[in-house]
Amino acid sequence: MHTPRHLLSSADLSADEVSYLLDLAAALKRRPQKILTGKHLALLFEKASLRTRVSFEIAMDHLGAFTMYLDPREVGLGEREAIRDVARVLARYVDIVAVRTYGQSIIEEYARFSSIPVINALTDEEHPCQALADLLTLREHMGDLRGRSLAFVGDGNNVSTSLVITAAALGMDVRIASPHGYQLPEWAMTEASARAAASGGSFRATTDPVEAVRGAEALYTDVWTSMGQEREAERRKIDFAAYQLNAGLVAHAKPGAFIMHDLPAHRGEEITDDVFESPSSIIFDQAENRVWAQAAVVAFLLGADRQVER
Repeated sequence: MHTPRHLLSSADLSADEVSYLLDLAAALKRRPQKILTGKHLALLFEKASLRTRVSFEIAMDHLGAFTMYLDPREVGLGEREAIRDVARVLARYVDIVAVRTYGQSIIEEYARFSSIPVINALTDEEHPCQALADLLTLREHMGDLRGRSLAFVGDGNNVSTSLVITAAALGMDVRIASPHGYQLPEWAMTEASARAAASGGSFRATTDPVEAVRGAEALYTDVWTSMGQEREAERRKIDFAAYQLNAGLVAHAKPGAFIMHDLPAHRGEEITDDVFESPSSIIFDQAENRVWAQAAVVAFLLGADRQVER
């Protein structure tokens, strides 16, 4: 049986592949091309979505393909029907699947039984498509990213995990500040450090937000309480109080540092309204670039990337 290529983790992509996908995304953004006519993508979502669903559907439309959204109440992944059975059934109907779910183990099990490519559209542990859109956005504003600095302030969650691995692969100076007990998983720090060493970049994790943002050219934050963590919200507001991206913290960064957030944002918590709306904000560029990053990923996994006219 043919073994398909999946994108389940940012660690699945080599540094060269990250750069290649960003080039491909930029080419498709400049000139959308109908290179996947007749192909079908299934969106198998267990978590609510605005950007992920819409951006995948628009991306596939630009590529000339079809999209089918599967409501979690209809599928009941792992409950109404076994994960392995859902994977094998959908492989008979569509060409590629994007799964948005809870634990990383769910998508890994799904991929083991899928004879078509599977894309991680978000798990509790990773968000590789978001990271690609983020780096595409930074490249549009900065040019070559090698040696440029990026600081993430907040939870060592799925977004920051994928971000630091991907940014380190491109030779960036990557920093992250998180409170004690909320740091990146050990494997992610090891992966980011190894990629930084190989690319000529750097990576460091700290509990001091000022240390992380000092002189940084781009500042990134995310919600303090992610989906599924609602019971921890009040505790997290206390633990993350010193990690708000506000004017005082931004003042330690390079003047004009870009402001980034993957959305949705809780204004007044992880980021103040004035910082969110500042002239340096590229937040909605990030959201827009989800379309093109995902178009590139789909084309790449389906082997249609070589048809793209640059």
